[in-house]
Amino acid sequence: METFSIAQDFLLNGQPFKILSGAVHYFRIPREDWYHTLYNLKALGFNTVETYVPWNLHEAAEGVYDFQGELDLGGFLDLAQELGLYAIIRPSPYICAEWEFGGLPAWLLTKKIRIRSSDPAFLTYVERYYQRLGPILTQRQLQRGGPILLFQVENEYGSYGEDKAYLQQLKRLMEQEGWEMPFVTSDGSWLATLKAGTLVEEGILPTANFGSKAQENFGNLQAFMQEQGLEGPLMCMEFWLGWFNRWQEAIIKRDPEETVAAIMETIRLGSINLYMFHGGTNFGFMNGCSARGNRDLPQVTSYDYDALLDEVGNPTPKYYLLQEALHQWNPDLEQKEPLVKVLMESQTIKRKRSVSLWATLDKLATSQQSTYPMTMEELGQSLGYTLYRKQVAYDGQPQSYRLVDVSDRAQVFINLEHVVTQDQDSVGTPFDHDSQARYDQLDILVENQGRVNYGHKLLAPSQQKGIRTGVMKDLHFLTEWEQFPLAFDQDMLSKIDFAGDWESGQPGFHEFTFDLEEALSCYLDVSGFGKGFVSVNGHNLGRFWQVGPHLSLYLPAAFLNKGKNTLILFESEGMIQDRMQLGPRPLIKKDIEA
Repeated sequence: METFSIAQDFLLNGQPFKILSGAVHYFRIPREDWYHTLYNLKALGFNTVETYVPWNLHEAAEGVYDFQGELDLGGFLDLAQELGLYAIIRPSPYICAEWEFGGLPAWLLTKKIRIRSSDPAFLTYVERYYQRLGPILTQRQLQRGGPILLFQVENEYGSYGEDKAYLQQLKRLMEQEGWEMPFVTSDGSWLATLKAGTLVEEGILPTANFGSKAQENFGNLQAFMQEQGLEGPLMCMEFWLGWFNRWQEAIIKRDPEETVAAIMETIRLGSINLYMFHGGTNFGFMNGCSARGNRDLPQVTSYDYDALLDEVGNPTPKYYLLQEALHQWNPDLEQKEPLVKVLMESQTIKRKRSVSLWATLDKLATSQQSTYPMTMEELGQSLGYTLYRKQVAYDGQPQSYRLVDVSDRAQVFINLEHVVTQDQDSVGTPFDHDSQARYDQLDILVENQGRVNYGHKLLAPSQQKGIRTGVMKDLHFLTEWEQFPLAFDQDMLSKIDFAGDWESGQPGFHEFTFDLEEALSCYLDVSGFGKGFVSVNGHNLGRFWQVGPHLSLYLPAAFLNKGKNTLILFESEGMIQDRMQLGPRPLIKKDIEA
């Protein structure tokens, strides 16, 4: 049986061992593509794969757990081991990862708890989750014949808090599940975060996160360890070789040669985990959101990250440059030619039929009634959209409305006609409407664009989505609301009734059907559409938005059928085309690129 321990070096079977790891998130890649990605990691010359574990996917509904199919963490680790890779697991309740709510389940927002703290109520939920996660990881530790070398206690906690009792309790809960492999923490490499986020007093190895200046950053880490009387190896747990992107911002790229030089500097000084080796995709509504001052900046669907493998999983110039640099550094390193996917050639698909949201609403959701509007979480919903409806009496003069405390983006319709769209910059601005009808039907379609995944706003009431306070007409709050939770999951989308009408300018569903002789990965051109999401054969590809920078969505071969395929596009702005292109390259909005 193999052994792994931490002394002055990492020791594998008693011998010094340099960890060469790459980050691969199993939940951002179709299961059918795990082999392709992990093979290419091993072919690069690396020996380890690292992954987060997203609590909000494994327990999306409170007390309901899912570790099957795409979420089969055990299967992912078994495959990695078959390919000769070790594993680093980062199973903390919070993962950041530019992921919806940093991996925390949205149902926690309905509890009176303080997340990421030693609050016993919060830790009770963590313990219950670990009791289900624990056995999957326990049996796959190295010293029990599995691939796992290390467990991370929390994730960059020094950039959030200094509650050492919380960190100690997390470690205790992990040990309670029989996790015996060494523990680590990972934080920024400056003193304040290292002091706040580490557990060196318990002998737990601190690691640092950075993307350049390895000598300086490792120097800071080593000095901190020496001050604490701790000896151990140096490791960069997140070497940022690219970056994530947000809507309406230029795509961030990093020079391949400069990147590889910085990686090799790090490898010569210590161990490394490349973040990301393969970024993948924020399928569904799982993109996170950056918090910048008073603004929340939702992140895009693609998690390409300018990584060593592109979003498809194919090697980039960075990959080949690093493979060659590794060979020059250690000619005995085992390397192979990487796998490369063949992509679909361009072809056009045609719109078959459309229906407005209004015409099929009663087939999709049952309304919930309340005196005042309820938040998405109070309605038992975590993701997607919520429609709020109210019959408003005419008062003999233009009606003045105001949305109070609504998140994130609200489209207002009166008598099914669009009146105004408001977001965080304009919510609260009054608007008038005068139909002179006896009653007006007020509809407010609110989209959750993604909860923040980093920083102080994790605790903010703004992470509760939908209408939090209310809607005013004149100077008073309106009461007696209907609410339609629209999670737009596979079950809901299967209930769309296309027998109804659709008119230009209305939010609606648009069906495209097409036949394929061969299922190959491709990109879906959504440049002719406004805002919404796309589902193909029951798989939600994620959000699109004409503001860019991305004007296409990645469509994996694993989601396609040889033969007939059905694509459902939900579009909220009323901007529609009759045709759509499938092709081998992503489409970027050039005018906002750097």
